[in-house]
Amino acid sequence: MSLYLGIDSGTQSVKVVVLDLERGRVVAEGRAPHRLISGLPVGHLEQHPQDWVRAMDRAIRAALVGVERARIRGIGVSGQQHGFVPLDARGAVIRPAKLWCDTSTTEECDLLTRRLGGAQGALRATGNLFLPGFTAPKILWLRRHEPANFRRLRHVLLPHDYLNFHLTGRYSMEAGDASGTALLDVRRRRWSAAALAAIDRNLGEWLPPLIDSHQAAGTLRPELARRYGVSPAVVVSAGGGDNMMGAIGTGNVVPGVVSASFGTSGTIYAHSDAPVVDPAGEIAGFCSSTGGWLPLLCTMNVTSVTEGVRALLGLDRSSFERIVAATPAGAGGLLLLPYLAGERTPNVPFGSGALLGLNRANLDRGSLARAAMEGVTLGMNYGLRRLGELGVRPREIRVTGGGARSAVWRQMMADIFGVAVVGMREDEGAALGAALQAAWCHGHCAGKPRALRHYTDRVVKVAEVTRCAPNRARVRRYVELQRLQDELGRAVGGLFGPVRAFQQAD
Repeated sequence: MSLYLGIDSGTQSVKVVVLDLERGRVVAEGRAPHRLISGLPVGHLEQHPQDWVRAMDRAIRAALVGVERARIRGIGVSGQQHGFVPLDARGAVIRPAKLWCDTSTTEECDLLTRRLGGAQGALRATGNLFLPGFTAPKILWLRRHEPANFRRLRHVLLPHDYLNFHLTGRYSMEAGDASGTALLDVRRRRWSAAALAAIDRNLGEWLPPLIDSHQAAGTLRPELARRYGVSPAVVVSAGGGDNMMGAIGTGNVVPGVVSASFGTSGTIYAHSDAPVVDPAGEIAGFCSSTGGWLPLLCTMNVTSVTEGVRALLGLDRSSFERIVAATPAGAGGLLLLPYLAGERTPNVPFGSGALLGLNRANLDRGSLARAAMEGVTLGMNYGLRRLGELGVRPREIRVTGGGARSAVWRQMMADIFGVAVVGMREDEGAALGAALQAAWCHGHCAGKPRALRHYTDRVVKVAEVTRCAPNRARVRRYVELQRLQDELGRAVGGLFGPVRAFQQAD
Protein backbone atom coordinates (compact mmCIF):
# COMPACT_ATOMS: atom_id res chain seq x y z
CA MET A 1 0.00 0.00 0.00
CA SER A 2 1.69 3.20 -1.23
CA LEU A 3 0.95 6.88 -0.66
CA TYR A 4 2.21 9.80 -2.73
CA LEU A 5 2.26 13.51 -1.94
CA GLY A 6 1.30 15.96 -4.67
CA ILE A 7 2.31 19.58 -4.00
CA ASP A 8 0.96 22.51 -6.02
CA SER A 9 2.61 25.86 -5.30
CA GLY A 10 0.51 28.55 -6.98
CA THR A 11 0.39 32.33 -6.97
CA GLN A 12 -1.78 32.53 -3.85
CA SER A 13 -1.21 29.34 -1.87
CA VAL A 14 0.35 25.89 -1.63
CA LYS A 15 -1.95 22.86 -1.82
CA VAL A 16 -0.93 19.31 -0.87
CA VAL A 17 -2.85 16.11 -1.55
CA VAL A 18 -2.10 12.59 -0.33
CA LEU A 19 -2.90 10.00 -3.00
CA ASP A 20 -3.63 6.39 -2.02
CA LEU A 21 -2.68 4.69 -5.27
CA GLU A 22 -4.26 1.31 -4.49
CA ARG A 23 -7.59 2.89 -3.57
CA GLY A 24 -7.31 5.32 -6.47
CA ARG A 25 -8.28 8.43 -4.53
CA VAL A 26 -7.04 11.37 -2.49
CA VAL A 27 -7.24 10.57 1.23
CA ALA A 28 -5.93 13.79 2.80
CA GLU A 29 -5.27 17.42 1.91
CA GLY A 30 -3.51 20.48 3.30
CA ARG A 31 -3.30 24.11 2.27
CA ALA A 32 -1.41 27.24 3.32
CA PRO A 33 -1.45 30.77 1.83
CA HIS A 34 1.36 33.05 0.77
CA ARG A 35 1.32 36.59 -0.60
CA LEU A 36 2.53 38.84 -3.36
CA ILE A 37 4.97 41.58 -2.38
CA SER A 38 2.96 44.77 -2.08
CA GLY A 39 3.88 48.30 -3.14
CA LEU A 40 5.72 47.45 -6.36
CA PRO A 41 5.38 49.57 -9.52
CA VAL A 42 2.63 48.75 -12.01
CA GLY A 43 3.50 45.61 -13.96
CA HIS A 44 5.91 44.23 -11.35
CA LEU A 45 4.62 41.06 -9.64
CA GLU A 46 7.05 39.37 -7.25
CA GLN A 47 7.17 36.93 -4.34
CA HIS A 48 9.76 35.75 -1.85
CA PRO A 49 10.69 32.11 -2.65
CA GLN A 50 11.21 31.53 1.07
CA ASP A 51 7.48 32.21 1.53
CA TRP A 52 6.72 29.29 -0.80
CA VAL A 53 8.92 27.05 1.35
CA ARG A 54 7.20 28.11 4.56
CA ALA A 55 3.75 27.64 3.03
CA MET A 56 4.74 24.24 1.62
CA ASP A 57 5.95 23.14 5.04
CA ARG A 58 2.66 24.16 6.68
CA ALA A 59 0.58 22.49 3.97
CA ILE A 60 2.59 19.23 4.13
CA ARG A 61 2.26 19.01 7.90
CA ALA A 62 -1.49 19.71 7.67
CA ALA A 63 -1.95 17.00 5.01
CA LEU A 64 -0.01 14.42 7.02
CA VAL A 65 -2.21 14.62 10.12
CA GLY A 66 -3.60 11.13 10.67
CA VAL A 67 -1.75 9.68 7.67
CA GLU A 68 0.30 6.48 7.94
CA ARG A 69 3.57 8.14 7.03
CA ALA A 70 5.58 4.95 6.65
CA ARG A 71 3.54 4.27 3.49
CA ILE A 72 4.71 7.43 1.70
CA ARG A 73 6.90 6.51 -1.26
CA GLY A 74 7.16 9.66 -3.36
CA ILE A 75 6.60 13.40 -3.64
CA GLY A 76 5.84 15.41 -6.76
CA VAL A 77 5.90 19.21 -7.06
CA SER A 78 3.85 21.41 -9.36
CA GLY A 79 4.70 25.11 -9.52
CA GLN A 80 3.55 28.31 -11.16
CA GLN A 81 5.33 28.52 -14.50
CA HIS A 82 7.83 31.07 -15.81
CA GLY A 83 8.95 32.56 -12.49
CA PHE A 84 12.64 33.48 -12.23
CA VAL A 85 14.40 32.39 -9.03
CA PRO A 86 18.00 33.73 -9.06
CA LEU A 87 20.47 31.99 -6.74
CA ASP A 88 24.09 32.75 -5.92
CA ALA A 89 26.96 30.25 -5.81
CA ARG A 90 25.88 29.01 -2.36
CA GLY A 91 22.28 28.47 -3.44
CA ALA A 92 20.98 31.55 -1.60
CA VAL A 93 18.15 33.60 -3.14
CA ILE A 94 19.57 36.86 -4.55
CA ARG A 95 16.30 38.79 -4.88
CA PRO A 96 12.54 38.08 -4.97
CA ALA A 97 11.24 35.98 -7.84
CA LYS A 98 9.58 37.74 -10.75
CA LEU A 99 6.37 35.84 -11.55
CA TRP A 100 4.49 34.66 -14.64
CA CYS A 101 2.12 37.64 -14.36
CA ASP A 102 4.95 40.21 -14.24
CA THR A 103 4.75 42.41 -17.37
CA SER A 104 7.73 44.69 -16.66
CA THR A 105 9.94 43.03 -19.29
CA THR A 106 8.43 44.25 -22.59
CA GLU A 107 11.65 46.08 -23.56
CA GLU A 108 13.67 42.93 -22.90
CA CYS A 109 11.28 40.91 -25.06
CA ASP A 110 11.81 43.35 -27.91
CA LEU A 111 15.59 43.21 -27.46
CA LEU A 112 15.71 39.42 -27.43
CA THR A 113 13.44 39.20 -30.46
CA ARG A 114 15.68 41.57 -32.43
CA ARG A 115 18.83 39.70 -31.37
CA LEU A 116 17.38 36.47 -32.78
CA GLY A 117 16.40 38.11 -36.06
CA GLY A 118 12.74 38.88 -35.38
CA ALA A 119 9.73 36.82 -34.41
CA GLN A 120 10.37 34.11 -36.98
CA GLY A 121 13.97 33.82 -35.82
CA ALA A 122 12.77 33.32 -32.24
CA LEU A 123 10.32 30.64 -33.37
CA ARG A 124 13.05 28.86 -35.31
CA ALA A 125 15.41 28.92 -32.34
CA THR A 126 13.03 27.93 -29.56
CA GLY A 127 9.52 27.24 -30.93
CA ASN A 128 8.16 30.16 -28.88
CA LEU A 129 8.10 33.94 -28.97
CA PHE A 130 9.61 36.05 -26.19
CA LEU A 131 6.63 37.17 -24.13
CA PRO A 132 6.73 39.22 -20.90
CA GLY A 133 5.46 36.30 -18.84
CA PHE A 134 8.31 33.99 -19.85
CA THR A 135 11.55 33.56 -17.90
CA ALA A 136 14.13 34.57 -20.51
CA PRO A 137 13.29 38.30 -20.57
CA LYS A 138 13.27 38.34 -16.76
CA ILE A 139 16.92 37.19 -16.75
CA LEU A 140 17.86 39.93 -19.21
CA TRP A 141 15.87 42.41 -17.08
CA LEU A 142 18.07 41.50 -14.10
CA ARG A 143 21.20 42.10 -16.16
CA ARG A 144 19.98 45.50 -17.41
CA HIS A 145 18.33 46.85 -14.26
CA GLU A 146 20.16 45.18 -11.36
CA PRO A 147 23.72 44.55 -12.58
CA ALA A 148 25.09 43.99 -9.06
CA ASN A 149 22.56 41.19 -8.51
CA PHE A 150 23.28 39.80 -11.96
CA ARG A 151 26.98 39.54 -11.17
CA ARG A 152 26.10 37.25 -8.24
CA LEU A 153 23.92 34.95 -10.40
CA ARG A 154 25.14 31.34 -10.59
CA HIS A 155 21.93 29.27 -10.66
CA VAL A 156 18.68 29.91 -12.56
CA LEU A 157 15.67 27.99 -11.28
CA LEU A 158 11.92 28.01 -11.84
CA PRO A 159 9.54 28.01 -8.85
CA HIS A 160 8.96 24.25 -8.81
CA ASP A 161 12.70 23.65 -9.32
CA TYR A 162 13.43 25.79 -6.26
CA LEU A 163 11.06 23.70 -4.15
CA ASN A 164 12.69 20.52 -5.51
CA PHE A 165 16.05 22.02 -4.56
CA HIS A 166 14.78 22.67 -1.05
CA LEU A 167 13.46 19.12 -0.75
CA THR A 168 16.49 17.31 -2.22
CA GLY A 169 19.46 19.70 -2.14
CA ARG A 170 19.97 19.06 -5.88
CA TYR A 171 19.58 21.34 -8.93
CA SER A 172 17.51 20.01 -11.84
CA MET A 173 14.90 20.97 -14.40
CA GLU A 174 12.67 19.01 -16.78
CA ALA A 175 11.52 19.82 -20.30
CA GLY A 176 7.90 20.76 -19.54
CA ASP A 177 8.60 23.65 -17.20
CA ALA A 178 11.87 24.45 -19.01
CA SER A 179 9.95 25.03 -22.26
CA GLY A 180 8.17 27.93 -20.55
CA THR A 181 11.45 29.81 -20.18
CA ALA A 182 11.69 30.54 -23.94
CA LEU A 183 15.26 29.25 -23.67
CA LEU A 184 14.53 25.65 -24.67
CA ASP A 185 14.40 24.38 -28.23
CA VAL A 186 11.10 22.57 -27.72
CA ARG A 187 11.44 20.45 -30.85
CA ARG A 188 14.68 18.86 -29.62
CA ARG A 189 14.12 19.24 -25.85
CA ARG A 190 17.49 20.94 -25.33
CA TRP A 191 18.66 24.46 -24.57
CA SER A 192 18.79 26.85 -27.52
CA ALA A 193 22.34 28.13 -27.93
CA ALA A 194 21.04 31.20 -29.79
CA ALA A 195 18.58 32.13 -27.03
CA LEU A 196 21.19 31.69 -24.30
CA ALA A 197 23.77 33.78 -26.17
CA ALA A 198 21.23 36.59 -26.63
CA ILE A 199 21.24 37.06 -22.84
CA ASP A 200 24.73 36.14 -21.60
CA ARG A 201 27.53 33.89 -22.77
CA ASN A 202 27.66 32.22 -19.34
CA LEU A 203 23.95 31.51 -19.00
CA GLY A 204 24.30 27.88 -20.08
CA GLU A 205 26.56 27.25 -17.07
CA TRP A 206 23.92 28.65 -14.69
CA LEU A 207 21.06 26.44 -15.88
CA PRO A 208 20.55 23.10 -14.09
CA PRO A 209 20.81 19.69 -15.76
CA LEU A 210 17.75 18.64 -17.74
CA ILE A 211 16.24 15.34 -16.57
CA ASP A 212 13.51 13.21 -18.13
CA SER A 213 9.96 13.52 -16.85
CA HIS A 214 9.94 10.03 -15.30
CA GLN A 215 13.24 10.56 -13.47
CA ALA A 216 13.74 11.59 -9.85
CA ALA A 217 15.07 14.99 -8.91
CA GLY A 218 16.51 13.22 -5.88
CA THR A 219 15.46 11.83 -2.52
CA LEU A 220 14.17 13.77 0.44
CA ARG A 221 16.87 15.44 2.54
CA PRO A 222 17.36 13.51 5.81
CA GLU A 223 16.51 16.49 8.00
CA LEU A 224 13.20 16.96 6.17
CA ALA A 225 12.46 13.24 6.33
CA ARG A 226 12.87 13.43 10.11
CA ARG A 227 10.72 16.57 10.27
CA TYR A 228 7.84 14.91 8.43
CA GLY A 229 8.28 11.47 9.92
CA VAL A 230 8.85 9.72 6.59
CA SER A 231 11.60 7.57 5.11
CA PRO A 232 14.67 9.35 3.68
CA ALA A 233 14.28 6.99 0.71
CA VAL A 234 11.17 8.91 -0.41
CA VAL A 235 11.77 9.99 -4.02
CA VAL A 236 11.05 13.47 -5.29
CA SER A 237 9.99 13.27 -8.93
CA ALA A 238 11.01 15.65 -11.70
CA GLY A 239 7.81 17.64 -11.15
CA GLY A 240 6.76 20.34 -13.58
CA GLY A 241 4.79 23.49 -14.22
CA ASP A 242 1.22 23.76 -13.00
CA ASN A 243 -0.21 23.32 -16.49
CA MET A 244 1.93 20.25 -17.16
CA MET A 245 0.87 18.70 -13.85
CA GLY A 246 -2.72 19.76 -14.48
CA ALA A 247 -2.62 17.82 -17.74
CA ILE A 248 -1.61 14.66 -15.88
CA GLY A 249 -4.23 15.31 -13.19
CA THR A 250 -7.00 15.52 -15.80
CA GLY A 251 -5.85 12.46 -17.73
CA ASN A 252 -4.63 14.63 -20.60
CA VAL A 253 -1.78 12.28 -21.51
CA VAL A 254 -3.06 11.04 -24.89
CA PRO A 255 -4.28 12.94 -27.98
CA GLY A 256 -7.96 13.92 -28.05
CA VAL A 257 -8.34 15.15 -24.48
CA VAL A 258 -8.33 18.93 -23.94
CA SER A 259 -8.05 20.50 -20.49
CA ALA A 260 -9.10 24.00 -19.48
CA SER A 261 -8.28 25.69 -16.20
CA PHE A 262 -10.46 28.62 -15.14
CA GLY A 263 -8.51 30.20 -12.29
CA THR A 264 -6.98 33.63 -11.75
CA SER A 265 -5.60 33.14 -15.24
CA GLY A 266 -6.90 30.70 -17.82
CA THR A 267 -5.26 27.94 -19.80
CA ILE A 268 -6.37 25.49 -22.47
CA TYR A 269 -4.01 22.72 -23.51
CA ALA A 270 -3.84 19.34 -25.23
CA HIS A 271 -1.44 16.41 -25.41
CA SER A 272 0.50 15.82 -28.60
CA ASP A 273 2.93 13.06 -29.52
CA ALA A 274 4.88 15.49 -31.72
CA PRO A 275 5.99 19.13 -31.36
CA VAL A 276 3.31 21.73 -32.16
CA VAL A 277 4.81 25.12 -33.03
CA ASP A 278 2.39 27.90 -33.97
CA PRO A 279 3.85 29.93 -36.86
CA ALA A 280 1.93 32.94 -35.52
CA GLY A 281 3.32 32.39 -32.01
CA GLU A 282 -0.11 32.68 -30.35
CA ILE A 283 -0.15 29.14 -28.97
CA ALA A 284 2.77 28.30 -26.69
CA GLY A 285 4.76 25.36 -28.06
CA PHE A 286 5.46 23.70 -24.73
CA CYS A 287 6.77 20.26 -23.92
CA SER A 288 4.70 18.19 -21.51
CA SER A 289 5.95 16.63 -18.28
CA THR A 290 5.15 13.19 -19.69
CA GLY A 291 7.72 12.96 -22.48
CA GLY A 292 5.35 14.47 -25.10
CA TRP A 293 4.27 18.00 -25.99
CA LEU A 294 1.59 20.33 -24.66
CA PRO A 295 0.44 23.11 -27.03
CA LEU A 296 -1.15 25.69 -24.75
CA LEU A 297 -3.11 28.92 -24.70
CA CYS A 298 -2.81 31.22 -21.69
CA THR A 299 -4.96 34.25 -20.87
CA MET A 300 -4.22 36.39 -17.83
CA ASN A 301 -7.78 37.47 -16.99
CA VAL A 302 -10.36 34.95 -15.80
CA THR A 303 -11.66 34.69 -12.23
CA SER A 304 -9.73 37.85 -11.35
CA VAL A 305 -12.20 39.65 -13.64
CA THR A 306 -15.39 37.88 -12.54
CA GLU A 307 -14.46 38.21 -8.86
CA GLY A 308 -13.68 41.90 -9.36
CA VAL A 309 -17.05 42.53 -10.97
CA ARG A 310 -18.80 40.48 -8.29
CA ALA A 311 -17.17 42.55 -5.56
CA LEU A 312 -18.04 45.77 -7.40
CA LEU A 313 -21.69 44.70 -7.50
CA GLY A 314 -21.66 43.75 -3.82
CA LEU A 315 -22.85 40.17 -4.46
CA ASP A 316 -21.95 36.86 -2.89
CA ARG A 317 -21.10 34.03 -5.27
CA SER A 318 -24.52 32.38 -5.27
CA SER A 319 -26.26 35.69 -5.99
CA PHE A 320 -23.75 36.46 -8.74
CA GLU A 321 -24.44 33.11 -10.42
CA ARG A 322 -28.18 33.60 -10.02
CA ILE A 323 -28.25 36.92 -11.86
CA VAL A 324 -25.94 35.56 -14.58
CA ALA A 325 -28.30 32.62 -15.10
CA ALA A 326 -31.31 34.96 -15.26
CA THR A 327 -29.69 37.13 -17.97
CA PRO A 328 -29.98 35.88 -21.59
CA ALA A 329 -26.89 34.96 -23.60
CA GLY A 330 -25.27 38.06 -25.03
CA ALA A 331 -25.84 40.18 -21.90
CA GLY A 332 -28.30 42.45 -23.67
CA GLY A 333 -25.68 43.51 -26.20
CA LEU A 334 -23.02 44.32 -23.61
CA LEU A 335 -19.55 42.98 -24.48
CA LEU A 336 -16.52 43.13 -22.17
CA LEU A 337 -12.94 43.07 -23.39
CA PRO A 338 -11.44 41.73 -20.16
CA TYR A 339 -7.80 42.87 -20.29
CA LEU A 340 -7.73 44.20 -16.72
CA ALA A 341 -4.17 42.93 -16.13
CA GLY A 342 -2.86 43.32 -19.66
CA GLU A 343 -3.06 40.18 -21.76
CA ARG A 344 -0.84 37.42 -23.03
CA THR A 345 -3.09 36.02 -25.80
CA PRO A 346 -3.45 38.21 -27.73
CA ASN A 347 -0.11 39.73 -26.71
CA VAL A 348 -1.08 43.12 -25.27
CA PRO A 349 0.86 43.41 -21.97
CA PHE A 350 -0.34 46.98 -21.41
CA GLY A 351 -3.94 46.16 -22.31
CA SER A 352 -6.93 47.62 -20.51
CA GLY A 353 -10.54 46.53 -20.26
CA ALA A 354 -13.24 47.93 -22.50
CA LEU A 355 -17.06 47.78 -22.44
CA LEU A 356 -18.90 47.90 -25.77
CA GLY A 357 -22.63 48.34 -26.26
CA LEU A 358 -23.58 50.00 -22.98
CA ASN A 359 -27.06 51.57 -23.09
CA ARG A 360 -30.02 52.23 -20.80
CA ALA A 361 -31.50 48.80 -21.43
CA ASN A 362 -28.42 46.87 -20.26
CA LEU A 363 -27.21 49.22 -17.54
CA ASP A 364 -27.97 46.65 -14.84
CA ARG A 365 -26.17 44.19 -12.61
CA GLY A 366 -27.23 41.08 -14.54
CA SER A 367 -25.90 42.33 -17.88
CA LEU A 368 -22.59 43.45 -16.38
CA ALA A 369 -22.16 40.18 -14.47
CA ARG A 370 -22.92 38.05 -17.53
CA ALA A 371 -20.74 40.21 -19.79
CA ALA A 372 -17.80 39.62 -17.42
CA MET A 373 -18.25 35.84 -17.47
CA GLU A 374 -18.83 35.78 -21.23
CA GLY A 375 -15.90 38.10 -21.94
CA VAL A 376 -13.27 35.96 -20.22
CA THR A 377 -14.70 32.76 -21.75
CA LEU A 378 -14.66 34.25 -25.24
CA GLY A 379 -11.04 35.17 -24.56
CA MET A 380 -10.31 31.52 -23.80
CA ASN A 381 -12.18 30.44 -26.93
CA TYR A 382 -9.90 32.62 -29.05
CA GLY A 383 -7.12 30.20 -28.19
CA LEU A 384 -9.26 27.06 -28.50
CA ARG A 385 -10.08 28.02 -32.08
CA ARG A 386 -6.40 28.61 -32.76
CA LEU A 387 -5.59 25.15 -31.37
CA GLY A 388 -8.18 23.78 -33.80
CA GLU A 389 -6.37 25.48 -36.68
CA LEU A 390 -3.21 23.69 -35.55
CA GLY A 391 -4.92 20.30 -35.67
CA VAL A 392 -6.19 19.85 -32.08
CA ARG A 393 -9.69 18.32 -32.18
CA PRO A 394 -11.25 17.90 -28.73
CA ARG A 395 -13.78 15.15 -28.01
CA GLU A 396 -14.58 16.89 -24.72
CA ILE A 397 -13.06 19.59 -22.58
CA ARG A 398 -12.18 18.73 -18.99
CA VAL A 399 -12.37 21.81 -16.80
CA THR A 400 -10.76 22.64 -13.46
CA GLY A 401 -10.27 25.71 -11.30
CA GLY A 402 -12.70 28.01 -9.55
CA GLY A 403 -14.80 28.64 -12.65
CA ALA A 404 -15.35 24.91 -13.16
CA ARG A 405 -17.34 24.73 -9.91
CA SER A 406 -20.10 26.93 -11.35
CA ALA A 407 -22.89 25.07 -13.20
CA VAL A 408 -23.88 28.31 -14.95
CA TRP A 409 -20.34 28.90 -16.11
CA ARG A 410 -19.83 25.30 -17.28
CA GLN A 411 -22.91 25.58 -19.51
CA MET A 412 -21.62 28.89 -20.85
CA MET A 413 -18.27 27.22 -21.62
CA ALA A 414 -20.02 24.46 -23.58
CA ASP A 415 -22.06 27.01 -25.52
CA ILE A 416 -19.05 29.21 -26.35
CA PHE A 417 -16.64 26.34 -27.05
CA GLY A 418 -19.23 24.35 -29.00
CA VAL A 419 -18.17 21.07 -27.40
CA ALA A 420 -19.15 19.11 -24.29
CA VAL A 421 -17.61 20.32 -21.02
CA VAL A 422 -17.18 18.20 -17.89
CA GLY A 423 -15.65 18.74 -14.46
CA MET A 424 -13.38 16.40 -12.54
CA ARG A 425 -14.06 14.35 -9.42
CA GLU A 426 -10.80 15.66 -7.99
CA ASP A 427 -10.57 19.35 -8.81
CA GLU A 428 -7.02 19.95 -7.57
CA GLY A 429 -5.68 18.76 -10.93
CA ALA A 430 -2.12 20.09 -10.61
CA ALA A 431 -1.59 18.61 -7.15
CA LEU A 432 -3.11 15.28 -8.23
CA GLY A 433 -0.96 15.29 -11.37
CA ALA A 434 2.14 15.85 -9.26
CA ALA A 435 1.22 12.88 -7.05
CA LEU A 436 0.62 10.70 -10.12
CA GLN A 437 3.96 11.71 -11.61
CA ALA A 438 5.59 10.80 -8.28
CA ALA A 439 3.99 7.33 -8.47
CA TRP A 440 5.20 6.95 -12.08
CA CYS A 441 8.72 8.03 -11.06
CA HIS A 442 8.74 5.69 -8.05
CA GLY A 443 7.81 2.79 -10.31
CA HIS A 444 10.79 3.52 -12.55
CA CYS A 445 13.11 3.87 -9.55
CA ALA A 446 11.86 0.55 -8.18
CA GLY A 447 12.59 -1.22 -11.45
CA LYS A 448 8.90 -1.53 -12.40
CA PRO A 449 8.46 0.99 -15.23
CA ARG A 450 4.94 1.42 -16.60
CA ALA A 451 3.27 3.86 -18.96
CA LEU A 452 1.95 6.97 -17.23
CA ARG A 453 -1.53 6.09 -18.47
CA HIS A 454 -1.43 3.02 -16.21
CA TYR A 455 -1.64 5.44 -13.28
CA THR A 456 -3.97 8.09 -14.72
CA ASP A 457 -6.55 5.51 -15.88
CA ARG A 458 -6.76 4.15 -12.32
CA VAL A 459 -7.16 7.49 -10.60
CA VAL A 460 -8.42 10.28 -12.87
CA LYS A 461 -12.22 10.35 -13.21
CA VAL A 462 -14.64 12.91 -14.60
CA ALA A 463 -17.73 13.92 -12.63
CA GLU A 464 -20.48 12.98 -15.07
CA VAL A 465 -23.07 14.93 -13.11
CA THR A 466 -21.26 18.12 -14.19
CA ARG A 467 -21.31 17.37 -17.93
CA CYS A 468 -22.82 20.12 -20.11
CA ALA A 469 -23.67 19.78 -23.80
CA PRO A 470 -23.69 22.87 -26.04
CA ASN A 471 -27.02 24.52 -26.88
CA ARG A 472 -27.15 25.06 -30.64
CA ALA A 473 -29.00 28.37 -30.53
CA ARG A 474 -26.58 29.83 -28.00
CA VAL A 475 -23.61 28.42 -29.94
CA ARG A 476 -24.74 30.47 -32.96
CA ARG A 477 -25.16 33.58 -30.81
CA TYR A 478 -21.67 33.21 -29.36
CA VAL A 479 -20.06 32.75 -32.77
CA GLU A 480 -21.31 36.26 -33.54
CA LEU A 481 -20.09 37.62 -30.22
CA GLN A 482 -16.68 36.00 -30.73
CA ARG A 483 -16.29 37.86 -34.01
CA LEU A 484 -17.20 41.13 -32.29
CA GLN A 485 -14.76 40.59 -29.43
CA ASP A 486 -11.94 39.73 -31.83
CA GLU A 487 -12.64 42.89 -33.84
CA LEU A 488 -12.82 45.01 -30.69
CA GLY A 489 -9.46 43.70 -29.49
CA ARG A 490 -7.82 44.60 -32.79
CA ALA A 491 -9.53 48.03 -32.98
CA VAL A 492 -8.52 49.28 -29.53
CA GLY A 493 -5.13 47.59 -29.30
CA GLY A 494 -3.26 50.72 -30.33
CA LEU A 495 -4.94 52.76 -27.59
CA PHE A 496 -3.62 50.72 -24.68
CA GLY A 497 -0.24 52.45 -24.45
CA PRO A 498 -1.68 56.01 -24.27
CA VAL A 499 -4.37 54.86 -21.82
CA ARG A 500 -1.76 53.30 -19.52
CA ALA A 501 0.34 56.47 -19.72
CA PHE A 502 -2.71 58.57 -18.80
CA GLN A 503 -3.52 56.27 -15.87
CA GLN A 504 0.03 56.60 -14.51
CA ALA A 505 0.17 60.39 -14.91
CA ASP A 506 0.10 62.56 -11.76
